Amino acid sequence: MQMSFATARQHMIESQIRTNKVLDERLIQAMSELPRELFVPENLHARAYIDDDLPLGAGRYLTEPMVIARLLQAADVRATDNTLVAAAGAGYAVALLAKLASSVVAVEAETPLGDRGIAALAHLGIANVVWQSGNPAAGAPKQAPYDVILIDGGVEQVPQALLDQLAEGGRLVTVLRDDRLGRAILMQKDRGLIGQRVLFDANVPLLAAFAKPQAFTF
Repeated sequence: MQMSFATARQHMIESQIRTNKVLDERLIQAMSELPRELFVPENLHARAYIDDDLPLGAGRYLTEPMVIARLLQAADVRATDNTLVAAAGAGYAVALLAKLASSVVAVEAETPLGDRGIAALAHLGIANVVWQSGNPAAGAPKQAPYDVILIDGGVEQVPQALLDQLAEGGRLVTVLRDDRLGRAILMQKDRGLIGQRVLFDANVPLLAAFAKPQAFTF
């Protein structure tokens, strides 16, 4: 069974990652090494490497491989970076960042997902992650500033609280959604100002913590 996972992982790299403009060899190596099946429920192990978002429970999803790869490539993660994953889910993107950066803070509100992520990281011997239970939209200001922030899922808005936690030159990546479609975006802090660039179209499920407040109507 392990061999079939290794084969599926290599097929994912060749058919989903390299063919979609992902050229960062450090990132490709990390994805080649990480057993994605550890981060999904057991009944989904066989589907862990397909090009789709996978349900994790509690209305949450594991972002499809191509989208997470292109977001992290755009974030230009460096080996010295302090990073944050908001809405860490079951920890797959956390584990990728742990291989690319110096340190990772993971914030997740759903305890069962957090427990799965913590267990997977421990199984893999990944030790440069601080896992926190809390509201992902609030980030983790005590460990700020961050060189890279990933919001792992779809958002209708990027909270000012997270932008305030970016270091100078820091990059935030996520998928910004409206009623019709989603667009992967890169936001970067330059001399205290936040710039934004659209990267590519992407449809990923919306994170409830990052939905716009419902407008009051009479």
